[in-house]
Amino acid sequence: MRGVFKLKYHQTNVKKEVIAGLTSFFSIVYIIAVNAKILEDAGIPLEAGIIATVLSSLVGCLLVAFMANAPLILVPGMGINALFTYTIVGSMGLNYMEALGAVVLSGILFILVAFTKLSTILSEAIPASLKESISVGIGLFIAFIGLQKSGIVIGNSHNFVGLGDLSSPIVMASIINLIVTLFLFLKKVPGNFLISIIFGTFISWLFGIVKFSQLDADFISFDHYKNVLMSADFGKITTIPFWTAVFSMVLVLVFENIGLVHSQVNGMLQAPEKSGRSLKAISISTIVCGFFGTSPSVSTVESAAGITAGGKTGLTSVVTGLFILLSLFFIPFIKLIPDAAIAPILIIIGGLMLTNVVNIEFSDFTEAFPAFLVIIMIPLTYSIVDGIAFGFIAYPLAKIFTNNHKQLSLSSFIISLLFLTNFLLQVVH
Repeated sequence: MRGVFKLKYHQTNVKKEVIAGLTSFFSIVYIIAVNAKILEDAGIPLEAGIIATVLSSLVGCLLVAFMANAPLILVPGMGINALFTYTIVGSMGLNYMEALGAVVLSGILFILVAFTKLSTILSEAIPASLKESISVGIGLFIAFIGLQKSGIVIGNSHNFVGLGDLSSPIVMASIINLIVTLFLFLKKVPGNFLISIIFGTFISWLFGIVKFSQLDADFISFDHYKNVLMSADFGKITTIPFWTAVFSMVLVLVFENIGLVHSQVNGMLQAPEKSGRSLKAISISTIVCGFFGTSPSVSTVESAAGITAGGKTGLTSVVTGLFILLSLFFIPFIKLIPDAAIAPILIIIGGLMLTNVVNIEFSDFTEAFPAFLVIIMIPLTYSIVDGIAFGFIAYPLAKIFTNNHKQLSLSSFIISLLFLTNFLLQVVH
């Protein structure tokens, strides 16, 4: 083990790596319940979503451990799972099996990007303001989904949305848990989200939302998962919506992972030689996710917890992945977790993603307005793809109108043209 991960060279030891792996596990274990709940909205049975999340997380952590020897956590990511469920399945008309087919194909394209210089070309081609606005827009979207799941925000026939019934049990339980979750997060309590899920489930039980009598006696059942595993469907590969889904996922995966890997591997670890290998591992894990039955994995922000705890090698990731695998024995308890325990986490994660707004150059309106369109249109259209499209189409127009067309790269112009073509095809049909 020491030789495989070069512990001596990295000035670490097994004890430090195990502690870092445990720290990473407790910081990210909430994703099992949260991701499965979001996949359930796409039609994937809850238990199957839990198993898919666990297995893809295990493989992702092993890939980055042995390919890059980096202490990163690879799990199905927040934001990209919302894109999968609420845009690709919810708005674009693909079922979850066809969406999984799009995940597999996006993984193949992501591999082409990660294993060549395309990652650098794409990263430099897309304006920084648009890249940052995608994160902000997705953050608002995730927070909006959390507010809906909590019942705090509901549909309104006059104003489209409105305030929910504050006296309803699910709203009261969600608000109480949101306060507790915020307290734990701001106090930087280790495993804060995991603690909030446990507390939120208990509070929901007190309000009569959860009934512990419904706890299953069987611990692990793969009955539902058999229909999800390897169910990726490529039947709509010749259609525009399928390729729009693929292109959108590649766009989000490339920008999100390049940013996260750079900040964690280059910044925190100061090991730039591991960046490229980490990105390659993530790209391969995307294909694995598609076949296992979940939305794509990303290098999560929570990786910073393990690195801060002293993790320097892939052994940290191996420990995290193995503990995630052990979570399968808690499936009956995970299935009991209600929306009131999940919603506060979505709201807080949305707020965290909003902080990227400070990186947008609002002093230049040709940069600010397209970014604004992305941010506002993602939640209002309930579609990450459509929101991104509005911003990418507006960007070249803003530059051309101000005689700043020289600031446009050929790649960004082509991407804008593709989004515009997609809209025009929708009009024709």
